[in-house]
Amino acid sequence: MSQAQTPLDSILDARPLAWWGVMVTDIESGDTLYMRNAERSFMPASVTKLYTTAAVLDQLGPDYQYVTQLFADGIQNDTSFVGNLIVRGAGDPSTGAFDSEWKTLFNGFADSLLAIGIQDVYGDIIGDDNVFDDVAHGADWSWEDLIYGYAAQISGLTFYDAAVDIHAYPTTSGNKGRLKVSPEIDDYFTIKNQTITLPRGQSLQEGHHRVAESNEITVSSKIPVGRSDPEVITVHNPTLYFLHALKTVLSSRNIRVHGQIRDIDDLPDDFEYSSSRRIASHTSAPMSELVATVNKNSHNLYAEHLLKTLGHELPDLDEDDDIGSAAMGVAASVRTYAKAEMDTSRIQLVDGSGLSRKNLVTPAMTIGLLDYMASHPNLDVRDAFKSSLAVAGQDGTLEYRFIGNSPGNGRVLAKTGTLGNVSSLAGYVMQDNGSQIAFVIFCNHFQGRHAVIRAIQESFVNSLITSSSVQE
Repeated sequence: MSQAQTPLDSILDARPLAWWGVMVTDIESGDTLYMRNAERSFMPASVTKLYTTAAVLDQLGPDYQYVTQLFADGIQNDTSFVGNLIVRGAGDPSTGAFDSEWKTLFNGFADSLLAIGIQDVYGDIIGDDNVFDDVAHGADWSWEDLIYGYAAQISGLTFYDAAVDIHAYPTTSGNKGRLKVSPEIDDYFTIKNQTITLPRGQSLQEGHHRVAESNEITVSSKIPVGRSDPEVITVHNPTLYFLHALKTVLSSRNIRVHGQIRDIDDLPDDFEYSSSRRIASHTSAPMSELVATVNKNSHNLYAEHLLKTLGHELPDLDEDDDIGSAAMGVAASVRTYAKAEMDTSRIQLVDGSGLSRKNLVTPAMTIGLLDYMASHPNLDVRDAFKSSLAVAGQDGTLEYRFIGNSPGNGRVLAKTGTLGNVSSLAGYVMQDNGSQIAFVIFCNHFQGRHAVIRAIQESFVNSLITSSSVQE
């Protein structure tokens, strides 16, 4: 290709001190239309989710579903059950995920217990999260992130995105604010309200803290009249959080559990399910829907669960990593990357979401993945992957980008990625001449506002729509 300055070069050079990695290809012809630093490694941020979701769709399929099961281990005597209830997690990230629906799963379990006449359980509720390893966070996640919902703990048994919504509202100037907590199972937390209401017109000052390895949360925000402070705070030990919510709902249905909530690892011996009775089960939405949550909304917890699920369901037994670990998920994912004819020797992935700065990929390998998924031999996989991407100007993380009369509005399907000093955009766009284009734009090591970089990315992609703007 010519080394002369092109219109696309000029767009990127509007921010010359940023480190750009870009590649553009025509999917049908396979032709490379533009490259800049395409073989160099970049931090992809949440574009990592394209790697995770492509691998799980390719290997587990869009119809894969999680099944969370409730077992009873003991003896029933009329309305009493002497023994333990065991919830066997499957790694489903979506259990109790929404405020309006979080009781649905647990009411289903309650219905099943009542259907066989159980009203008193003289034993414990035990959670089995051993489908995954016990590593709660991704490699090299920043400790400053760990309190916030986007860095929730990973567990084979989870509930409500492993987080709690705390919304702080002002009262009268100079007085303590008011907190609203969702879900309403406050006794699992110790929440200290140290908020202060400020006069109208002053700036909101957020303040949140959770003591490490505990659920002691302090909210110290200063909230002006007329404003509010919503925040999603992570929960320590999602497994026990799930069990506590279950016990709360059972109690509301007049099913009394007289024992404690416990992790299955606390039992003195390995539990044998063959000697117990399955009481109920809950089946998740299909993988195609879960993948859409990952890519459209950039949901970190879902992405981490999907990666570990692949490492549990289809482990690479030639690797020394633990089954159900992120490392095993990455090892299993490489099978998909190899089929996409990517240079797997240079891929460095350590989590499923892209929250880690240890992830390093090249624009060229990312284009290889996009090209492979756009022409995947399984049409259902192909459609699930493309449908999972945010639509510019319409939904997900692109709802407020390429808006108005932007040429890309409704025509760009892509995944965004954002970390400090990192901004990424990768996906597909249809040109005016009908050609389908795959593009990757990584920007690392810039200083200043992300909005400036995003504007450059949007200008670049809009220029792709007119084929004459692309370097031949």
